[in-house]
Amino acid sequence: MCLQRTFKRLIGVTALVLSLTACSDMSATQQRALTGTTGGAAGGALIGAIAGNAGMGAAIGAGAGLAGGMLYDYHKKGEAAAYQRGVQEGQR
Repeated sequence: MCLQRTFKRLIGVTALVLSLTACSDMSATQQRALTGTTGGAAGGALIGAIAGNAGMGAAIGAGAGLAGGMLYDYHKKGEAAAYQRGVQEGQR
């Protein structure tokens, strides 16, 4: 019974979070941070539910997902900057 209630809560929270991700006026950084956070929270909640504490798993997963999203954003910005430098060098 408790596991079923946990999954119902998880589904409700996931539906709420997914409705927020539909915001199209976000910057690329905001989108990557939100995607990482929601993905990490969902994965963490699932693992936490199996281990016995979905809330703690979601919190840890959200933090790890946010860090991953921000690292990915940093990588993509560096990639774009390198591309622009290459374009400028090619135009000389």
